Amino acid sequence: MNKLINWLVALVILIPGIYLAFAWNGLPDKVPMHFDINGNADRYGNKTELLTTILILPAVSLFVYFLLANIYRIDPKKYAVENRVRLKRIAFAIVCFLSALTCIIIYSASHGGSKFDVSLILSAVGLLFAIIGNYLPNLKPNYFAGMRLPWTLENPENWRKTHALAGKLWFAGGILLAITCLFLPSRAAMILFFSVMVILVIIPTVYSYRFYIQHKKSGPVQ
Repeated sequence: MNKLINWLVALVILIPGIYLAFAWNGLPDKVPMHFDINGNADRYGNKTELLTTILILPAVSLFVYFLLANIYRIDPKKYAVENRVRLKRIAFAIVCFLSALTCIIIYSASHGGSKFDVSLILSAVGLLFAIIGNYLPNLKPNYFAGMRLPWTLENPENWRKTHALAGKLWFAGGILLAITCLFLPSRAAMILFFSVMVILVIIPTVYSYRFYIQHKKSGPVQ
C-alpha cells in the first residue's frame, strides 16, 4: 500500500509539468502572475517567470509529502509511529491540492488568463479541510500535526476528545465551504472562508482549554 501511494504521489507531482510541456507553445508571451481579491490579473510576467512558479510548487509538494511521511521518526511521543499512515494520507491530499492548483494556474495562463477563479480555489481548500478532518479523530498525540496545545499534549484524554470534536467540525465546515464557495462571488466566498476557518480553530481550542480547567479542578471529566 505504501509503495502504491508513493507511486501515486510521484505521478500527481509530475502531472503539472507534463501539462505545462504540452501547453508551452500555446502560451502567450505575457502571462498573468498575480491576481487581486476578485480574481482579476493585476500583474503580468513572461513565460520563464511562470515556469519558475510551476517548478516551485511541485518542489513544495514533494517537501511536504516527505516531511509528513517521515516526521514520526523524530517525534518523541510514544504513539508517533501509529500516525505514519494517517499523516502520509494527509500529505497525499495536500499534494493533490497543490498539483491541482498548479494545473489551474497553467490553464488560466494558456487561455488568456485575465480572470482567476478564487471561489473554486477556496472550495478546493474546503474539501482539503474536510479530508484532514476525517483523519483528526484517529490522530494520536504528537508534536507536529493536529491541535498541538499545551493541555492536549500533556493529557491523552484531552487530545482524544478535542480531536474528536475538531474532526467533526473540520469535516462539516470543509464540506460547507466546498459546496457554498462554488456559488458565491469571490469577495463573499473569502469572507465566508475566513469566518469558517476562525470557527474551526476557536471552538476546539476553547473546548480543550475548558476540559483542561475542569480536569485540573476535579479530575477526569466524563
